[in-house]
This record gives sequence, structure tokens and C-alpha cells, in this order.
Amino acid sequence: MQEQTLAGRTVAVPETRELDVFSAMLERRGAIVLRCPLVAILDAPDPQPVLAWIRQFNTGEFHDLVLLTGEGLRRILRCIDLHAPDIRDQFIRALTKVRKTTRGPKPAKALRELGLKPDIAAETPTTEGVIAALKASGSLAARKIGVQLYGTEPNRPLMDFLAGAGATVSTVAPYIYADKADDDAVRALMTRMAAGEVDVIAFTSTPQVERLFAVGPLELVKSALERTQIAAIGPVVADALARHDIKAQLMPQDSFFMKPLTSAMEDGLGPKEGIT
Repeated sequence: MQEQTLAGRTVAVPETRELDVFSAMLERRGAIVLRCPLVAILDAPDPQPVLAWIRQFNTGEFHDLVLLTGEGLRRILRCIDLHAPDIRDQFIRALTKVRKTTRGPKPAKALRELGLKPDIAAETPTTEGVIAALKASGSLAARKIGVQLYGTEPNRPLMDFLAGAGATVSTVAPYIYADKADDDAVRALMTRMAAGEVDVIAFTSTPQVERLFAVGPLELVKSALERTQIAAIGPVVADALARHDIKAQLMPQDSFFMKPLTSAMEDGLGPKEGIT
């Protein structure tokens, strides 16, 4: 039987894609889970720009591909399967030939699902980590580099670095983030947090943080986060919180998945006092 390491703890879970998996992981440890998925991940509304990028990639003219998320590679493959399955094999062949750089373990895992692996893995799973890894890889002058974006975020720091290094960049945005829970449900969660009824909220992506602040009002958001422990799955999410002057108190040290995030909450919180 799973040890009840979070017995009696109330955990708010804004995750969407793996909501059931994450919630079950917490509930097995005795937590009370408040499910409030803040964002949905959807295919790009117009597949044609994605397909145009894929066809360009398939010509073999790219030297590098930077994968910022595992979701991105899977959505590229989904776009192919839905709209142009005849070019899938060509895409996989092109993928084997380029130098592949990954930001963190999730895009590396998506590559492994195809029997591939990254050639360059950012030591820190952030944009700054990707830039540092590419700097260390040698000259980028005259290299054509594909960049799979994080949602539709243009990632100006990475684009400016690559342009300054003399590379030609081609970006693809194979998915978007959209609102999931309605605004009233989000505000109801924040009201409970502000009342001290929630022990911890576990953020697993930057858009979850931004949605909370977008719904507002700001006074309620700040009060909710001040009265609740903040868990972040990794440094990218922690940085998003820091931009709003919010500190993540609980975060895995070196493996940025849901199980290590759960372990960080177990270590930082433990069971509720008086509950065994």
C-alpha cells in the first residue's frame, strides 16, 4: 500500500493534459486534490503553416532543429498524420540527419519514442540553457536552424541570439494554449486559496501561471498565492512565477517531471499535522 505521505493535504492541480495521472499520483499518497485545469493544449488552428514548415524541413536544407517541448514534436507528427501522412517517413528521415538540440527531458523523451536521441541537451532546461548549449557547440554562422516554439511564444532571446550568431532561423508553432476552466471556477479556486483552505498549488507549465494572473483580480491572485505553498515542476515555471514576484518554494532539483514534483511536495510538506 502506498505510504500516505501527503495525508490530509489539499493540493490544487491546474494541469490539463496529464490531469488524471497527476491527480491519481497525489491521491494515492493521501492528498485531497482540487482539479482546476487552467489551460488546454490544442492543435494549431491552421495546419497549413505547420505543413509548409514540415515540407521545407523535409528538403534536407536544415542543419539543426531546436525542440523546446516534447508536446511540440508530438503535435508536428499529429499534424502530419491528420493532414499529410504520406510525408511522415520523409520527416523522420530528415529528423535523423539534423543536429537535434533539446530543452529538458520532455523533448528528449519524445525523440526516444521515435528511436532517436538529442545531439545537444541543454544542461539547464530553459531558453538560457539552450543558448549556452548552442554557444558551446561551435560556430552557428550560415547554419539553417529550425526552432519548434513553446506554444506561440516567439522567444525573442533565442531568436536574437541565433540571428546574432549568423544563423538563418525558421520557426514552427504546432500547438496553441487556450483557456480551459471558466473564469468563475478559477476565481473560486483562488478564493479558497486566499482563505487558507489549500496547502499547495502545483504548477506544471508557464501558461497556467499566466492564466491565473490574466483572470485576476490582481489582489485576489496575490492573496491566494501568499496563503498557499507554491510548487513548480522546474525552473521555466519558477521563472514565470518570479516575473510576477512569486517564489516557488517547492521544486525538483534535477528531474522535471510530475513524480519528482510529487516527491518535492512530500519532502517539503509531509502529511497534515495530526494525521497519520
